[in-house]
Amino acid sequence: MFDEYIDNLKNDIVKETCNLINIPSVSIETNDPNMPFGKDANDALLYALNLGEQLGFRTKNIDGYCGYIEFGEGPNLLGIIGHLDVVPSSDGWDTDPFNATIKNGKILGRGAIDDKGPVIASLYAMKTIKDNLKINSRVRLILGINEEKSWKCIKHYKETQELPTIGFSPDADFPCIYAEKGITTIYLKDDYLKYENLPLKITNIDCNNNAINVVPKKCNITLEIDTSKISLKDVTNFIDTLLDDFDITYSVLENSICLHSFGIQAHAAHPDLGKNAISPIIILLNKIFKHFGFTINLFDFFEKYINLEFNGKSLGIDFEDESGKLTLNVGNFKFYENYLQIGLNLRIPVNTEIETVTNLIHLKCTDFNLETYIAGVQNPLYVPKDNHLVKTLCDIYNKMTDSNLEPIAIGGGTYARAFKNCVSFGANFPGDTDMGHQANEFVDIDKLILSCKIYTEAIYELTK
Repeated sequence: MFDEYIDNLKNDIVKETCNLINIPSVSIETNDPNMPFGKDANDALLYALNLGEQLGFRTKNIDGYCGYIEFGEGPNLLGIIGHLDVVPSSDGWDTDPFNATIKNGKILGRGAIDDKGPVIASLYAMKTIKDNLKINSRVRLILGINEEKSWKCIKHYKETQELPTIGFSPDADFPCIYAEKGITTIYLKDDYLKYENLPLKITNIDCNNNAINVVPKKCNITLEIDTSKISLKDVTNFIDTLLDDFDITYSVLENSICLHSFGIQAHAAHPDLGKNAISPIIILLNKIFKHFGFTINLFDFFEKYINLEFNGKSLGIDFEDESGKLTLNVGNFKFYENYLQIGLNLRIPVNTEIETVTNLIHLKCTDFNLETYIAGVQNPLYVPKDNHLVKTLCDIYNKMTDSNLEPIAIGGGTYARAFKNCVSFGANFPGDTDMGHQANEFVDIDKLILSCKIYTEAIYELTK
């Protein structure tokens, strides 16, 4: 119905997606009451709200936590919930991640698909309806800037603003998402002071400040050797016997060995799409320490229960249902105060209580004298496939793409789970690799325009 109108907006959609990408909006929690998530995230929010005003919408900045862009009248509120913050940059980019590049019909840059491109597509879908129809409902594009961290933005929105009657989040996959796994982050801590007199000592851990919801691309460890007790050559000789099993290199500097582990970055919801750089280096460290007669409890636990390819079965239970298997991302390894600490990000099938998994991990950790700390919990989303919203959105996608696909479940977590009567909807297309959180993240321009058309149809149908 609106294809020609949206085709004429193509240049604007591409331009504004690029402009947003050029703002390095990594969320950083601060004590600034005006910019609680830092200047860069705030700049992205202000830019989007200003663009909304220029396009003729009503806008509101909600205490710097989030904002919205709105049009229409009536008691019902259709919410479209997206985010403007992004995960940090990483190695492995062919272009500057915060300088949008158009190449081979794609926009490359951090946030291109997660979630700046889909947000702009949604905004111009709203413009299409506003400019061509009068609807008896309000449509509100809600913009968060702390989604990649702790969701404090959306919590503040829910505490202070009207909640949508119905809605969707353009932050996942087509044709439509009916289930999102539960998510939690658990930290395992081992008191490192009890190991400080060992002749092998970890003096530095560098994982490139990896975000917990990203499969880490690299990890470097410095291991100091007390050569009065252990020969440096004995340590390197032992490491040499193990390197065929690990993508790890090392260098020697005086009495220290620097271990270098390399991986492939991916979204923690799809750890199978990446290669974790932290896991093998922990296994290697455990083997080194044990070979010379020492046990680091945290490493020993890790090798027994987590290892290189965690599938949940090592915990004694096979967690799986229609939403998929239990997955785990080892996203963090560092010194924290006097502790060695490993951070695990878990995606838990919808029919499994999150506490069942975390309690089981805690129980296993007590056998190794480890402490555990739960850093955050997002309860799963489950909306039956025959629900009106799910059926409507899925039918819209199938009609506009001449498809016959069923709604799907995902391991990712979107703002949809924060609201009742809300699901996630696009903008990844079936068969596409999810480039969110990966190096060389991109959005295909033709598919971005098609998603705008799909979102336009969704607004039309859901406000009729």
